[in-house]
Amino acid sequence: MIVTEFTRRFGIRHPIICGGMMNVGTADLVAAVANAGALGFLTALTQPTPHALAAEIARCRDLTDQPFGVNLTILPTLTPVPYAEYRAVIIEAGIPVVETAGSNPAEHVPAFTAAGVQVIHKAVAVRHALSAQRVGVSAVTIDGFECAGHPGEDDIGGLVLIPAAVAALDVPVIACGGFATGAGLVAALALGASAITMGTRFLASREAPVHPRVKEQIVANDERATQLIYREFRNTARVARNAVSEEIARRSRQPGATFADIADLASGARGRSRVLGQGLIDDGVWSAGQAQGLIHQVQSCAQIVEEIMAQAQDLMGRQLPGMLRAT
Repeated sequence: MIVTEFTRRFGIRHPIICGGMMNVGTADLVAAVANAGALGFLTALTQPTPHALAAEIARCRDLTDQPFGVNLTILPTLTPVPYAEYRAVIIEAGIPVVETAGSNPAEHVPAFTAAGVQVIHKAVAVRHALSAQRVGVSAVTIDGFECAGHPGEDDIGGLVLIPAAVAALDVPVIACGGFATGAGLVAALALGASAITMGTRFLASREAPVHPRVKEQIVANDERATQLIYREFRNTARVARNAVSEEIARRSRQPGATFADIADLASGARGRSRVLGQGLIDDGVWSAGQAQGLIHQVQSCAQIVEEIMAQAQDLMGRQLPGMLRAT
């Protein structure tokens, strides 16, 4: 067993997190992660209303007696999101930990803290992590450039970003971006992190609520099979490389291009329906990180966690100590 500040503070058996994934972080996946001894996050905004989130929390509790959290991603939207109502549902449900992402969580942290809810904020830069620490979060997840989703605009890989965050912060640091193996967990711990967050690895789990072809494609892809899009609009996203993401990148490079020129291809509803729902791999945008190159089979969440922990403990207990020699 590996005990870290994360496992002690949050009462989780293993230092592994399934981060909140839009359209994927439902009770089916999160309960399986929790039952495996890791920490999973329901994604609040996957649910269309705060009432629906309350129902999904209840459904997750029917599937597991282990702790789990809720992700609340704070982003500007065309249609206002009732964040205060989602926050109230989370508090009233007695959720022990919330993962915030996107904008600064300052508006939400005081209410969560007053209710005894710990907050883990996801950041892509040390300066953003420090801002989150100042408003009172319990821990920070730091996203290296390898990650799926939005890695920011600084392009700093985890090998540098993780220890830089550890050196600057007083709260526990959770490493994210490029993690899918026990060796990755050991590396993160060596860099000073107290846990790892994985998204793509759990997307390729049996319990993930996406089409089997998506999981098979992750296994088939290598570490080069991602595409950076929206960079020209300073909203960089790392997604799976396919016909749509390559066309988005091509259109975006044209002189004078605006988001309107790619909106039809970039539609989240299109990716959710055609790719995640129907398994039409080349017909929409879907998030995946460089960790694809480390994923070689679709497994259950229990198998994923068990394999990572076994690899990590073998490395820490046998292989690495065996390299030490007295001079």
